[in-house]
Amino acid sequence: MRHSLPLAPQFYVTAPQPCPYLAGRMERKLFTALQGEQAEKLNDSLSKQGFRRSQNVLYRPSCADCAACLSARIDVAAFKPSKSQRRTMKRNAYLKRYAASPWATEDQYSLFRRYLDHRHADGGMADMDVFEFAAMIEETPIRSRVVQYSDAEGRLTAVCLTDVLDDGLSMVYSFYEPDLAQQSLGSWMILDHVAIARETGLPYVYLGYWVPGSPKMGYKSGFSGIEVYRHGRWQKMRAPEEYAADTHPLSTDPIAEQVANISLPDTRG
Repeated sequence: MRHSLPLAPQFYVTAPQPCPYLAGRMERKLFTALQGEQAEKLNDSLSKQGFRRSQNVLYRPSCADCAACLSARIDVAAFKPSKSQRRTMKRNAYLKRYAASPWATEDQYSLFRRYLDHRHADGGMADMDVFEFAAMIEETPIRSRVVQYSDAEGRLTAVCLTDVLDDGLSMVYSFYEPDLAQQSLGSWMILDHVAIARETGLPYVYLGYWVPGSPKMGYKSGFSGIEVYRHGRWQKMRAPEEYAADTHPLSTDPIAEQVANISLPDTRG
């Protein structure tokens, strides 16, 4: 018997679990499968509505009593590096960039393990083995690239799994050599993706979620030209304290209303 995909994406909600960003809170995600011939159209459309990709899934925070997680992106035309960011660019100018197809390698996994063991030993990805790593890199139904950075001796120094959208670059996951923490390689990769977007004429660089009040995510507010997706539209980021109301239990809409307000792409041939 032949089974066909549903005509419209089906949305589901995960079970609540402890929030990794704000202590004492529970997180929940709204998600849908990313598959079929229209996968790129769906990814482009939902990325503009605050969703992120993880392998063959698109997801967005949908917590029951908090709306603090905000999808963030850099408006490339509005971005101007700060003095410290210019120093970071100069400090890492010796690194060579190479963009490849999404294929996992032993060097990537070795660097990934060192990064996790030094910086996120107690995180949700700490136990990821080589097969799960390969799936993270390779299981993509859309146009993705592995952007790699090497030093003058050819040693792999930093890596970013990047999706190419119709309006920008989405930094899905990045990691780097933990022994070079003083070089601010995480920020450097964001700065270089802004440069790539300029080179290719793409207006945005999508950074994932910004969470006001979370030390883990605070660095994203240090980039000029930042926009956040809030109340159904993109808007310029304001001071973190102005988002305090988003942590109130009454700040979220019912799941049914959230799904009803999602705009889906026209998938007709």
